[in-house]
Amino acid sequence: MTSPQLAKPRIPGAAHREGRPGVALAVIAACQLMVVLDATIVNIALPHIQEALSFSTTDLSWVLSSYTLTFGGLLLLGGRAGDILGRRRVFMAGILLFTLASLLGGFAQEPWQLLAARALQGVGGAIASPTALALITTTFAEGPERNRAFGVFAAVSAGGGAIGLLTGGMLTEWLNWRWVLFVNVPIGVLIAVLAPLYITESERHPGRFDLAGALTSTGGMASLVYGFIRASENGWRDGLTLGSFATAVVLLALFALVESRAREPITPLRMFADRNRAGTYLIMLSLAAAMFGMFFFIVQFVQNVLDFSPIRSGFAFLPVTVAIVTAAGLSQRLLPRFGPKPFMVLGSTLVGCGLAWLTFIRTDSSYVSGVLGPMLLFGFGMGLNFVTLTLTAVSGVAPKEAGAASGLLNASQQVGGSLGLSILVTVFGTASRTEAEKQVPDFMAHADPGQLAAFKETGRLPGPWGHEVLAHGISTAFIAAVGMAALALLSATLVIRVRKSDLEALNGAAAEAGPAA
Repeated sequence: MTSPQLAKPRIPGAAHREGRPGVALAVIAACQLMVVLDATIVNIALPHIQEALSFSTTDLSWVLSSYTLTFGGLLLLGGRAGDILGRRRVFMAGILLFTLASLLGGFAQEPWQLLAARALQGVGGAIASPTALALITTTFAEGPERNRAFGVFAAVSAGGGAIGLLTGGMLTEWLNWRWVLFVNVPIGVLIAVLAPLYITESERHPGRFDLAGALTSTGGMASLVYGFIRASENGWRDGLTLGSFATAVVLLALFALVESRAREPITPLRMFADRNRAGTYLIMLSLAAAMFGMFFFIVQFVQNVLDFSPIRSGFAFLPVTVAIVTAAGLSQRLLPRFGPKPFMVLGSTLVGCGLAWLTFIRTDSSYVSGVLGPMLLFGFGMGLNFVTLTLTAVSGVAPKEAGAASGLLNASQQVGGSLGLSILVTVFGTASRTEAEKQVPDFMAHADPGQLAAFKETGRLPGPWGHEVLAHGISTAFIAAVGMAALALLSATLVIRVRKSDLEALNGAAAEAGPAA
């Protein structure tokens, strides 16, 4: 009688169903799609969120900023957590937190509830997104297999914005705005269920969490953004406005002190010692500031002034995505020949020209004459910069620090977008109040009793008077956005110095930077 064969013991942390890399990649890519898509899917629903929860136009910007601030501020900490605690474990924790926050946000009945949920979404995204990219390196063998996986990840990252615009439009129009958040719930639950089945846990590495750095940087930026937005409604002499700016200065100073002394800082300050890398971060910060404002205000214009439906609004923004993807592919092919600086200079110039064109937007502007042309210029300019900035950010760094260098670039994009949007909203709020004061006498002279009663209750001017206020505020805000693009152009012209001898290093960095781009 033969003794029964003993079952082969399963390695702790191994996937329950190993040998299916295609499914593992689908799970990882679905996470990245959900996180990337969330930024644009909510954009299209903003006018409906404003109406449902009674946001002012300036406060409405917090629906975006509360997400991007926590996402950008904790992005590097999320990647570090995966290294220390195990990437699959942290990946699942981030997904579940993002899913829970999406569910809570969908049920929000008050503005503060939605903003709290959006901030929590940002925390979940900051935990899951960098870990998803890192999981590719542990799940797929180096070589063609890993390169294909990186290609899929990059394609999902690039296409997520366009998918979000269309999905947000369809969900908002066919169901309601709450579904732009609810849609994450079944996807998140499915990812959390499949992850332990098909993704193997990574090896854990000893290290420390720089919680002090993460909290002081995120808190400082949040205080700074709040100060700008509050100033737009309550003036620069308001006590809370001044207090928030003072708090921001203190927290950001503490952040610099903490990072200079930390043994394992969340933001290695030595990354800024390199002239080209520091210039790259500044360019990304400036361009992201303008980009967030462009999307935020044009969504308001096409839906509130041009009376586009949410679905039509989603399609209206597709040319921007096409322009970005086209220009990014062009720059990637020509970069080895010309180097990064010409693309940074030309790209920043085109972004500035597109934004300058938008300063002429009026209530009688059509989509083709007032919106499409400047958006194409803007999108092509951004596309020339995205791949170029990513490659320059990781060029010349040690392989073990490539993740920190590209992570800082991503954090610059998110934090710069939040800060820039708050500044543009401040300009918008000031200009809108001035224009409203001009419109009120004409409104009082020509409004019917119903309009007068509604104005007394809400304090908002109806169209066409309200449209004049909105268009004037938007066109004025874009003047400030031109200044942001000008800062990017000056940085590209005066700070960036990449020699021909550096092109070989840039070509070598392409494999590292491709997924991030």
